[in-house]
Amino acid sequence: MLIFLLRRLAAGAVLVVAISFVAFSLMYAGGADIARSILGPEATQAQVQMKAAELGLDQPLLVQYGAWFGRMITGDFGRSWFTAESVTDAVVSRLGVTLSIVVVSLVAVAVISVVLGVVAAIRRGWVDKVVQVVSVVGVALPNFWVALVLVVALAISIPLFPATGFVQPRESISGWMLSITLPVIAITIGGIAGAAQQIRGSVLDVARQDFVRTLRSRGLPERRVIVRHILRNSLGPAMTVLSLQFIAMIGGSVTIEKVFAIPGMGMLALNATLRGDIPIVMAVVMTMAIVVVVVNLIIDLVNGWASPKVRVQ
Repeated sequence: MLIFLLRRLAAGAVLVVAISFVAFSLMYAGGADIARSILGPEATQAQVQMKAAELGLDQPLLVQYGAWFGRMITGDFGRSWFTAESVTDAVVSRLGVTLSIVVVSLVAVAVISVVLGVVAAIRRGWVDKVVQVVSVVGVALPNFWVALVLVVALAISIPLFPATGFVQPRESISGWMLSITLPVIAITIGGIAGAAQQIRGSVLDVARQDFVRTLRSRGLPERRVIVRHILRNSLGPAMTVLSLQFIAMIGGSVTIEKVFAIPGMGMLALNATLRGDIPIVMAVVMTMAIVVVVVNLIIDLVNGWASPKVRVQ
């Protein structure tokens, strides 16, 4: 298991480095153009060259990347080009906001999709058909449209939840729960629909195996067969689906945070992209990449614990 963990850690580290190099190359390829966009069209060529030299944009790309990477691994992402704010502080202050929404959404997707998938696969009949229809409809609904409908229905027409804003948990637990309810629902509807269908298929495949029929023929209680044998052997595909849902939630947080005016990583990345604040964009990209790699590592460890075949592979 230790070798399995070390291999996954090494693969995750290589992936983070690769993402950092590709993102840096795309962002910093045009040094003079970047300096010009910061200073504006009225700046002289001399001013543009001075600004490029100040930011190190006149150096070869590999030199720039090496200097940036050395600072990045110490947690120093520099300062915003437009507000002079510490990029690290800007990211840290908003990371908790996004993760609080995404983690709650992931837990909701995991619990509800597993229940729906198992019930649909075991009970079959009309229950299975209802779950499949709901899954297809849920996947087809764009999360931004769902968010807008929720705002109109449950924040404006019936003011049960706030339409915008975010309350920190340390300020008010109840206020925090109310502020994330609509965003979580908007994110989870599509996630539950997609995950429930995949988990249903995985449970069906395992339930048809010979060892399951043997266990039932020996008189084992049905609940024990489902929980300890069918569900555990279905855990690998289910965890893979949930890891993909987590990545999709991270990406979808940009739209959701914009709709609900939530000051999270999505809003930070969107605003920084619109004004060309590359240090902030790079910090957001790397932070999200590291979060995704860590989550996938946890998924791999759970799969390795549940299935020896995964460790061998």
